[in-house]
Amino acid sequence: MNPTHRKPIQILLVEDSTADAELTRELLSETKAMHRLHWVRDGVAALRWLRQEDASDRVRPDMILLDLNLPRMGGLELLAALKQDKQLQAIPVIVLTMSNDEGDIQAAYAHQAAAFVTKPVDLGQFARVIRALDDFWLGVARLPGNKEQE
Repeated sequence: MNPTHRKPIQILLVEDSTADAELTRELLSETKAMHRLHWVRDGVAALRWLRQEDASDRVRPDMILLDLNLPRMGGLELLAALKQDKQLQAIPVIVLTMSNDEGDIQAAYAHQAAAFVTKPVDLGQFARVIRALDDFWLGVARLPGNKEQE
């Protein structure tokens, strides 16, 4: 398929840190995949956005990048809610968090996270992580509902 006619991949970033969200946006802008990044700050806002409770034009993300340490509704609670919702459960959720705790890793996979990635503190390493996500999730893997991703 001609890349100029591909539908952009819709990514929902659930991240409470403005600095981390802007860095993720910047690093994703340097990747190969056409994408559109949507950003919300917590689990409650993510569910509202996903269920389009406050928008007239419904956008379904092709994937979700999820931080675990969020205000109002934590990442694991959001992940559990997503995987129990028949309309949202097929969306791949990549946990992208500062946590390296084995309990968090086990819980994320128990709640059907597609991947668990610890955010490196080093900028160069974080850029490498985003490139790897781009290469695999946006380049190799087929995402549900994105028929034009060939």
